[in-house]
Amino acid sequence: MSGGGPKYEVHEGAPLPDDLLLAPRKERIEQVIANRTRNLVVVLDRLEDAFNMAAVLRTCEAMGVQEIHVVRNKKVAWSPNSKVTQGCDKWLDIASYEDFAACHRVLKDRGFSIQVSAIRDGAKSLFDLKFDQKVALVFGNERTGVSDEVLELADGVFWLPMFGFTQSLNISAAASACITRAVAWRIEHLGKQGDLSESETSALRDRFKLLSVKQRGRLYGTQVKRD
Repeated sequence: MSGGGPKYEVHEGAPLPDDLLLAPRKERIEQVIANRTRNLVVVLDRLEDAFNMAAVLRTCEAMGVQEIHVVRNKKVAWSPNSKVTQGCDKWLDIASYEDFAACHRVLKDRGFSIQVSAIRDGAKSLFDLKFDQKVALVFGNERTGVSDEVLELADGVFWLPMFGFTQSLNISAAASACITRAVAWRIEHLGKQGDLSESETSALRDRFKLLSVKQRGRLYGTQVKRD
């Protein structure tokens, strides 16, 4: 998941994106990339609601989380509401899987600790989690929560403390609170949010510049991802 690929390559003879962008836009791209992380990722287990799908994507993009891993719901298509995403998904890397076991293998091979949001005996408070290593936060289905398979394969289970009469939140609200907490912890304890390698930074820089060109489809061909 490098953030590049053939659809972000500039066709021969076309002007380079770097030549078409103004300095303020280039500066904005650099600021965004500097705050991107691949060491904190989000996993969505079998979501059903298009608005929730979109809202989590928007939170992730806004908070600098580059990767979202989606375990598909066999009964409901993955179709984030475009009015909610407002095009934010084009900046993200979204990987999909038919089951959680496949997602788990990919993340464990990359060294991630799998932390699942669920109210269970023995679950840790979100406020006790540390985010100085690779962590995947898993959020479950709106009605049934995470699957038994997710719980069996998890490295840990956490819950979001609540101090009012309300004892549950919509998945998108819960994910937003947890992601914000994780990012705040990283900034407070690590001094920064961003953690991309030099090669990852370069790949995202090229991709974001191309995606920032309004007429990229006309200039670079139909393979380029559109808004």
